[in-house]
Amino acid sequence: MNDTSPAIEDMFFNMMMARSGEERLKMGFEMYEMSRKMVIASIIKDNPEVSEKGMKISLFNRFYGNDLSPDIKQRFVERITK
Repeated sequence: MNDTSPAIEDMFFNMMMARSGEERLKMGFEMYEMSRKMVIASIIKDNPEVSEKGMKISLFNRFYGNDLSPDIKQRFVERITK
């Protein structure tokens, strides 16, 4: 769904491009960190007793689980839980 008019999209794009590359990169890092905190809170809410390894696996699956084959996911899980 896209309910944003082309004029507003252009205005937003121009506002973003007016920022320096450093500012845009910082914004991206901040957005990632906020989303990571939200996912961690959700995992803890669903499983308050989650272990450190369990948290790593859950984070990995939430962020990348739908993009990888089961075989590749298993290899990553084995590596991040060593």
